[in-house]
Amino acid sequence: MQTRVLTGITTTGTPHLGNYVGAIRPAVQASRRDDVDAFYFMADYHALIKSGDADRIERSRLEIAATWLAAGLDPQRVTFYRQSDIAEIPELTWFLTCIAAKGMLNRAHAYKAAVDRNTETGEDADAGINAGLYMYPVLMAADILAFDAHKVPVGRDQIQHIEMARDLGQRFNHIHGREFFVLPEALIEEQVATLPGLDGRKMSKSYDNTIPLFAGGKKQLRETIMRIVTDSRLPGEPKDADNSALFTIFRAFAGENEATAFRQSLLDGMGWGDAKQALYERVEQDVAPMRERYEALIADPSDIERILQEGAIKARAIATPKIAALRDALGLRSASSSSKKPAPTKTAVKSSKAPRFASFRDADGSFRFRLFSADGDELLLSVPFSDPKAAGALQKRIKTAGTDGVALQIDALRVVLELDGEPVASSTDYRDEPTCDDALAQLRQAIDQLAAGE
Repeated sequence: MQTRVLTGITTTGTPHLGNYVGAIRPAVQASRRDDVDAFYFMADYHALIKSGDADRIERSRLEIAATWLAAGLDPQRVTFYRQSDIAEIPELTWFLTCIAAKGMLNRAHAYKAAVDRNTETGEDADAGINAGLYMYPVLMAADILAFDAHKVPVGRDQIQHIEMARDLGQRFNHIHGREFFVLPEALIEEQVATLPGLDGRKMSKSYDNTIPLFAGGKKQLRETIMRIVTDSRLPGEPKDADNSALFTIFRAFAGENEATAFRQSLLDGMGWGDAKQALYERVEQDVAPMRERYEALIADPSDIERILQEGAIKARAIATPKIAALRDALGLRSASSSSKKPAPTKTAVKSSKAPRFASFRDADGSFRFRLFSADGDELLLSVPFSDPKAAGALQKRIKTAGTDGVALQIDALRVVLELDGEPVASSTDYRDEPTCDDALAQLRQAIDQLAAGE
């Protein structure tokens, strides 16, 4: 059973060592787990709230995409895309905006903090605050709900936004009487590594005390490390290793034995110049191979673009039918399909549409298909096939077999379809057993409808 985990990466600024140790490295490691269906997106719409510099945003999108790929993110294994390439995101944002309570948005931390700053300085409460900052939680909710993410890794300052996403998803589900959205949970990152910057404070662009990850190459890396502030203890004098920024950074890159040896050298009186050189060499050992990949990617932006476009195709294969179902629920149907529809009542209205298959090609070149209900809900996702004819043959067999010719069973909180004793397609994970049971009944009905149509 896979858990879908979604992470947004704001495209402002140039990545530094703190970003790598605190966010990029652990996220890449987590993406390699077999039980995780990882989604990573470049949050370039969010970047517009913070920056109006078009050149900076364009450059940052390129640098950050190249950084994640160079750090080992595998686009064949994960879904890696740009937020601005998913047209369904702003559409869903508007759908959610229309049910979002203004009082809820008034309580958003970032907006309240901006209002409080204005009040303290005697300004009008909303001076300098744009609607983008105010609506940020709704856009973030759309990012999450569009892909039915189960978990979203965040720091404690972002928990409120996940709660808002849950509230909006739950409200939409309640209004329209169906479980359109999976309700996400915050995955709290308690153990995020925080590196000190050049002045000993947390490494941050806002303090201008960062050590670049790739920018400027190894020359810039060494020069910046040599500027780390240390105390006045001379060579030969024992150093306070545990309160040294040099040791904290070294430990983030080294193994336990290496870190212990470096700490002992500081206690034995190693000079700060030698310690900085040792730190540079240890960091460069890890960074150099990544920098080589990074520079190759930066030199060929078309390759980055291809990867992101392939990721967008994978992402939209999920978002497009989701939005189609939401549009139908909201009454945003074509005139030809809605003109003969009876007026909605409290009882369920059967759709005149038929269940359907949708075939697509994965980024790795394999072929898969999804089965959608008449209402546009995704019911099944097939296993990958190397031959599109094999995928097509399986679709035809399901169409003709009906529920008597296939095996359907519940595995944990998902529905699995088996043929000849082998699982060939499965649903997403549902939130609880009643929802899973309902999905199984819906799938049985869809398969029988397909068989009747044959």
